Amino acid sequence: MAGVIKDAVSNVLGKLQGTAPEVPREPSVEEFQALQKKYTDAGQGHVFAFVEELTTVEKSQLFHQLSNFDPTRINELADKALNPPPAEQVATASILDSDPSDIQKWYESGLKEVAANKVAVVLMAGGQGTRLGSSAPKGCFDIGLLSEKSLFQLQAQRILKLQSLIGGQNVVIPWYIMTSGPTRKPTEEFFEKNNYFGLDKSNVMIFEQGVLPCISNDGKILLETKGKAAVAPDGNGGIYQALVVSGVREDMRRRGIQHIHLYGVDNCLVKVADPVFIGFAASKNVDIATKVVRKRNATESVGLILLKNGKPDVVEYSEIDKETAEAKDPKQPDVLKYRAANIVNHYYSFRFLESIEHWAHQLPHHVARKKIACVDAESGNVVKPEKPNGIKLEQFVFDVFPMTPLEKFASLEVHRHDEFSPLKNARGTGEDDPDTSRADIMAQGQRWVEAAGGIVITDGEAVGVEVSPLISYGGENLEFLKGREIKAPAILEREE
Repeated sequence: MAGVIKDAVSNVLGKLQGTAPEVPREPSVEEFQALQKKYTDAGQGHVFAFVEELTTVEKSQLFHQLSNFDPTRINELADKALNPPPAEQVATASILDSDPSDIQKWYESGLKEVAANKVAVVLMAGGQGTRLGSSAPKGCFDIGLLSEKSLFQLQAQRILKLQSLIGGQNVVIPWYIMTSGPTRKPTEEFFEKNNYFGLDKSNVMIFEQGVLPCISNDGKILLETKGKAAVAPDGNGGIYQALVVSGVREDMRRRGIQHIHLYGVDNCLVKVADPVFIGFAASKNVDIATKVVRKRNATESVGLILLKNGKPDVVEYSEIDKETAEAKDPKQPDVLKYRAANIVNHYYSFRFLESIEHWAHQLPHHVARKKIACVDAESGNVVKPEKPNGIKLEQFVFDVFPMTPLEKFASLEVHRHDEFSPLKNARGTGEDDPDTSRADIMAQGQRWVEAAGGIVITDGEAVGVEVSPLISYGGENLEFLKGREIKAPAILEREE
């Protein structure tokens, strides 16, 4: 079974990369009839309801689009997603944390791996800033820093700084950026416009995740137009197939990559290619590791890294009852027992990614109920629903965790104020919005300056220091600030 996901990704990427003709080959009558029969036999024949109204080119486009999907497989995915097995009780739950006294050892070990050009970074950046009031890719967003830097620029400069800390031009951390259909072109244009923020273009690879057909609540494929099925990105779990189809994994193999850091674009505090994390995972000889932070409180809406029936898993907050959520750690009465919040910050060994073909087809698909504009298969009229009328099938990047033997999985708890500040909501909401992201970066910079012996003068709300990633990756090399007074809010772009 080649898999509908791989076929869909290959089709979309092929067109974007210019490997497919703009006007598809016209199928023979026999080919068209065979495909139509295949869909009809699977109960999806309605997608051909308007064939007689289509032009020859439109018929060819419909044929080639639908040829990339296996309707029987779509039925299977829809059935599993619409009728999932009953949720199991969490039989065993345990935080997988680590001893902070080993941090320096992990840091030095991770630096050696980076210096040997064995570390790569994968960024998941398929989302748009819709909830932020922008249609641009979320990575292009300016959170309001004094420097007006975007999330992309902050992350690029952290890569630059880490490379320079170790060995300058001889050290390369390749950056692979997964986009979606709506975000690929604007992302490429943004990087071109900004000269890749100082990174070598040959070490930045922008690729695209796959798509899956949207289906109705009763499992039927929806039509966007009379000659086109409605499709949507396949979720961040589509990263695995996309790594293969896009050629990213092959590029990693060619470069001799052994360690991969994967994260989401919306975390302004992310330590890209963090040597501590790389060294930690490498020292444990694991295939997957994940960073976690402590839940703010028992009601915070975050997934938790737990043991579920003896296997590592992410359990959504909605699956945990109130009593379990509020349970305290027997050894630390003031701390939640189940507190390891998933922050989409993961490590993979390259040997694990080499096995994608063996397990990717086993990853589950989840239901996301959405309002999907579509063509009514009977009347031919365009329907613009006011409430969810359909389903987008999605995979989650952490769905692979339970497939990993416990001895090959590790979790590293980190400080939220140092490493996690997500950008989810519109400005003014007071939580996970541009204002909190900006405040968290400014507060971190002020802590770094004060730890180095600098004196930050604050006045009311005038607080914080923005420290450019080009000066310091994680608070190091700021000794030149000792004894100096800095009036907040301030920005440090140069060592002077």
